[in-house]
Parts: sequence; C-alpha cells; structure tokens
Amino acid sequence: MHEYTNNLINSTSPYLLQHAHNPVNWQEWSEEALEQAKKEDKPILVSIGYSSCHWCHVMEKESFEDTAVASIMNEHFINIKVDREERPDVDQVYMEAVHAMGLQGGWPLNVFLTPDQKPFYGGTYFPKQGWINLLTSINEAFEKNRKKINESAEAFTQNLQAKESEKYKLEGTDYTLSENEISEAFQNLAKKFDRVDGGIKKSPKFPMPSVWQFLATYYHQTKNEDALNHLEFTLEKIADGGIYDHVGGGFARYSTDEEWHVPHFEKMLYDNGQLMSLYASGYKLTKNPKFRQTIEETVTWLEREMLDDSGGFYSALDADSEGEEGKFYVWTYEDITELAGADAALITTYYDVQKEGNWEGKNALRVVKEEKELMSEFGFSEDQFNQKISAFKKAALAKREDRVRPGLDYKIIAGWNGLTLYGLSEAYQALQGSSILELAQKNATFIKTQLIKDGKLNRFPDKNMEGFMEDYAAVIQSFIKYYETTLDSEYLELAQTLTQRVEEMFYDESEKLYFFTSDENSALIARKKELFDNVIPSSNSIMAWNLIHLGTHFYDDEMIKKGKSILAQVKELIVTEPEYLSNWGMLALEVSNKFEEVIVVGPKTKQYVNEINKQFLPAKVISGTINESDKPPFQHKSAMNGETTIYVCYDKSCKRPVTSVTDALAQMN
Repeated sequence: MHEYTNNLINSTSPYLLQHAHNPVNWQEWSEEALEQAKKEDKPILVSIGYSSCHWCHVMEKESFEDTAVASIMNEHFINIKVDREERPDVDQVYMEAVHAMGLQGGWPLNVFLTPDQKPFYGGTYFPKQGWINLLTSINEAFEKNRKKINESAEAFTQNLQAKESEKYKLEGTDYTLSENEISEAFQNLAKKFDRVDGGIKKSPKFPMPSVWQFLATYYHQTKNEDALNHLEFTLEKIADGGIYDHVGGGFARYSTDEEWHVPHFEKMLYDNGQLMSLYASGYKLTKNPKFRQTIEETVTWLEREMLDDSGGFYSALDADSEGEEGKFYVWTYEDITELAGADAALITTYYDVQKEGNWEGKNALRVVKEEKELMSEFGFSEDQFNQKISAFKKAALAKREDRVRPGLDYKIIAGWNGLTLYGLSEAYQALQGSSILELAQKNATFIKTQLIKDGKLNRFPDKNMEGFMEDYAAVIQSFIKYYETTLDSEYLELAQTLTQRVEEMFYDESEKLYFFTSDENSALIARKKELFDNVIPSSNSIMAWNLIHLGTHFYDDEMIKKGKSILAQVKELIVTEPEYLSNWGMLALEVSNKFEEVIVVGPKTKQYVNEINKQFLPAKVISGTINESDKPPFQHKSAMNGETTIYVCYDKSCKRPVTSVTDALAQMN
C-alpha cells in the first residue's frame, strides 16, 4: 500500500514508475498535461531523467518524496516527468535550451516553461532547500514579471528554432581532407591528450568511443605511431580502471576522476555496445591480449545480465542498490582477502585493495601494476598468474550474486540494440568466437522480427511508437555491419528499406540534414537535428556513413553522392573541432583515401571474408556469395577455375582477381 499514487502509475517506463508514488502530481508528457497548463495558466515544470541516474534518485529522495516540497509544486506548477530514453526528442530540445541559458546541462534536467512550452529557466540537481527557494522565486516571477518571462522564453525559443546551417555556418562541397587538414585535425585533438592517464585531459572522464575510433582510422591512414601509442595506452587505462567491472565485465558510464578509477556505477547498453566495437578495433590493430579479454568478459556480461529471452538487450543497470551508490560493486579489504585465501597478497596488490579502502572506505577494484611486474614479484608464470586471477574473479562473481542487485531498466531500445549489434559484429570479426556470433544472430533476429513492421522501425517492441533518427541510423548501420560479418543479404536489403523510410520522413531538403523526429511525430516547439558527436555519435554522422557504405554495396551513385554532400558541410568543423565531430572525421578519413570494395565469390567465401575481417580496414565494404549472381556487386564476377576468388575494386574498377587472402590484402590499402 502506498500513501500517494499519481498518474505515472499507468506508465510503462521503469523511471516514471519510480516516481508513481511521489506526493507530486506528476504527469507524463502528453497533450492533456500541456492543455491543462494553458487552461490553468500555470508554468510547466519538466523534470527529465532516467532510471539508472544516481542524482535523479538523490533529488527524488530529498525533494520529490517530501510532502512540503510537493505541496509547493502541486499548487503552482503543472509537473511533467520525462524518461529521456523514452522521449529523447523532448530531452534534446530542453537540454539545448539550458545550454542557451549559459547553464550546465546534465540529469536530472529540470526546466521551467511557459504554458505554451517555451523555456525560461532551468538547471540540473538542486538540493532540497535550494529547490524550495527556486520554486518560490519562479512562482513569484511568473505572477509579478510575466512580461519579462515571456520575452525571455521567446528569445530562447527563437534560438532553439535557428537552423543548424546558419548557427554553425555549414557550407562547402568538398568532402575530402587534404594531408595538411588531416594533420591539423590530429594536432587539434592531440593537444588535449592526457599523457599520464590516457584519454582526453579532463574530469569527469567519459570513454567517448568515436574519438578513439577516429584515432584508429587516422593511424591506419597515416601510420603515425603517436596516434597508435595513445590509442593503445588509452584503451589499456580504461580497461585497468575502476570504470571497468573487473569481476563481472562491462563498463560503467563514466569516471568521476582523471584516473578512470571511481565511476558513477550505472552501466548503459549504448556505452558497452560501442566499447566492444572500439576494443575490437584495438585488438585488430595491436593483438593486445587485454583487449581480447575485455571483449570476451563484456560479451559474457551482456548475455548474463542484459539479454531478454526475446533476443533484445535491456537498456541499463542502476548505479545504486539498497539506496547506496556502488554498493553492489565495491569491496572491503576483508571481503577480498577471504575470497582470495592463499593468494590474498597477489590479489590485493593487483587490484589496489587497501585496508582503509581506496574509495570512501571501500575498494573499487582497479589494476595499477603491470602483470609482468607482478609475475616477477610473486614468482608466477604467465599461466599460473592468469589461473589465479581467473579463479578469484569466479569466486568474487559468485559471492557478489548474493548481494541485492542494482535496479534493471528493462526497456529495449532500438537504437541502443543497433549499437550493440554493431559491436557484437565487430567483436566476432576480431575474435571469431562462435558464442559471439550466436549472440549477434539472436539480436539481429529480434530487431528484424520485433522492431520492424511494414518498413517502419519502432523504438520499443511493446509500443506502437516509431523510432527517432538515432534509432534508424544505428539499426541501419548495424545491419550493414552484420551483413558484412555473416553475408546474410536479407539484412542489407532491410537496411535499404529502412533508408527509404528515413529519406521520406526525416530528410530536410533545405538544410540537407536529417531531423531527429519523423514528419509524423507530434510537434514540439522546435524540430532539431543532431550535428555534434557525443557519447553516442550524431545520427546525421552515422547516416552519412550509411549512405556511402550502402550506396557502395548497391552501386547507387546518388546515395553515395548524398552521403558525401552531407559530409562536405561539416568539413571545416572536423578540422577545427575533431573531438566533437570524431565520427564525422572518421568517415572523412575513409573517403579521403581509396575506398575499397572487396567482393568474394566461390565455395570458401565465408572463410575468406572472416580472414579479411580480422584486419583493421575501415575504408572498405565487403560482399560475398558462394554462388555466382547477376545482382550488384557480383555481375561479371566469377570463381576462377572453381576457386574462391577475391576482387579488390575502387569505384567499380577492379584490380586483377586473386585467389588468396594474402594476395588480396597486398592489393588493398
């Protein structure tokens, strides 16, 4: 029994349901709630968060569960709760509004709107007394200074409605980067490198996978050893840090410090999908065994803790359990020594386990010493060392399973599953593990059968809600990569079908970019386009990649031309701000060099494709067929003398066909 129940009780969102018994009269974002604000002439409070957000929980406990605070909110405001993972379009608009106000963004995001949805003030987390003071001030200003509030709201709204092309001076027709421009882009990124702890020098630290994928592609093209060294150094530091779960696998969202040590402990599907892909690239380039282990453990975690019976992946695990951040993941010194037994000295040294704790009296496990140094210090061979570490991890995981688990956000989101399918495909290419392939196949089948209906992509399997541009872009990209991994041509054709829907419902001919929302979505005060790459790359940068790769597969010159024209608009920004256009930059590097079309025909096609896919070759598409075909790109290509034959082509012009992978790789970039 609960003392209070509000309208969120009817929601399907785990985050909204967490607030269903607050004394605040929360409503979902809906026409009814917005009409009520107009009818009662009250300001709207939009409070946006997600289920695994630690500070969202803190603010709920301090303020939204408090009856005195709720009384102020209910009397003076129309209170709307938004799950940013259900409605990223709403989050996107009001996050940009807060930035336009010169304020720091983040979650929980609390924004005050006029009754016609126009923002006039906002912020993130507020402690209880600060929140009460703010509510009182906003109410007073709304009653006494309405004209000023309306003027301010109108100015912010006009800023939101400004075209990206005008705001960022997007122009240009040249999509290729010269050698000087490539070098300048790298230097602009390299001056931000953290040479001590890896990554970019800042705190907190997010992994930002697309930044390091850009670096990998840059190294592939230029052979700049500094780029490769910092890439490998960064990936090792992240995998050694507390941001990585050394017991159970998988990555937390970000590190609160420069050393990758103490995370906010929530685990997000979108991070882990992209980090699998990044570590696969790292492994292809370096064959570093730590990267292989990191991929394998992350895949195991995904299957164990994030996989629904349907084949879809859940969206997130909470940072908190039993009301305490990180409680599920941290250890006392005594916990570790008891589990490690005779190997306690080795384990405590390896994982930086201290009697007084290495974080708030407990230990967040991290690796601070080189394995070879420890082998020498303790007199173990490599096999002995690995066996002891593995035995400890197994014991610690079993012990941890007895604890109260963090909350699971069981939403299954199309775009995040797309990012994960792409990561699994890349992981299989790098490691060739059958269990990884089986997991990818299960997820691909789920997306195909449960999320795509009549050529439309739904964001969730259990709601008739069309996906946003981020969903379409990520799923299309994952289907292209999955085809290139398995040669199941049904997925390449599905990618083409979904692209047709995108062109019809999301493309803005005037700016030559894609809207985040479909033409059929209900209108917000602004219809936005994603331009800059963040933790998840922008949907426009992914879609440009899709057009060029898909167009190359189908010999569709207009599609390729369109992808390149979209890319050309941001070329200057890539050079000056590569950190925030890293996914764009990666594509620019691909098309600034020879873009390879690899076509394999014959009985050993799958074996040959697997061998080629083990290499890091970003500027390519690969197709294969066991039987000869008259469809693009297989016309006029046959298995010579019955032997599997590889054609390496550039812009439909092919080199001499060869019958060994070694010879084909020699012909390639």
